[in-house]
Amino acid sequence: MSCCGKVICCGCIHAVQSRATKVEEQICPFCRTPPASSDEERIKMYEKRMELNDAIAIYSRASDYIEGRYGLPQNRAKALELYHRAGELGCANAYSKIGGMYIHGNGVERDEKKAKHYYELGAMGGCSYARHNVGCTDEWAGNKARALKHFMIAVKNGHPNSLERIKLLYSEGHATKDDYASALRYYQAYLDEIKSDQRDEAVKCGGLSYY
Repeated sequence: MSCCGKVICCGCIHAVQSRATKVEEQICPFCRTPPASSDEERIKMYEKRMELNDAIAIYSRASDYIEGRYGLPQNRAKALELYHRAGELGCANAYSKIGGMYIHGNGVERDEKKAKHYYELGAMGGCSYARHNVGCTDEWAGNKARALKHFMIAVKNGHPNSLERIKLLYSEGHATKDDYASALRYYQAYLDEIKSDQRDEAVKCGGLSYY
């Protein structure tokens, strides 16, 4: 949230929005601040959070520069700088984004070694996307057993693509039936843990996702 820097689930956001009769009433579920009325106001909100070294705000601003959103120019060099800053402040997702920039050559020279380095930093910080991508790099390098371990960790944290990779490894004979069965249990346990009526309603009404 640009107002308070909190990460709020889609169910909580939907619960507030569904009760609102006007846009002005769609306040932040956490700090009760009304939404920004313009791109300029939203940018100012984020700048206040960034001045406080809010890692999520810095990460979000970097993503805005990647896409050229909210009136900001597309600037991948600036995005990379901000992702580094967010990562150093503890945002593991920022390192995953940096890894993605290097693996795809998005604004930087393509470098698989650097990509894996940043994916590993993100994975160590708890980012399931980074963990999944570490698994993918190991899989591409032929280290199927190590890849399976990374995918298992990622699927425990709800990464659906890791479940698909484990299924593929099983079909190719690089994972056992028990491995795949365990992965299915881990993923179902994750879904059960995050399930709520509000989130289900949010997905139906707004196309929001759990992931």
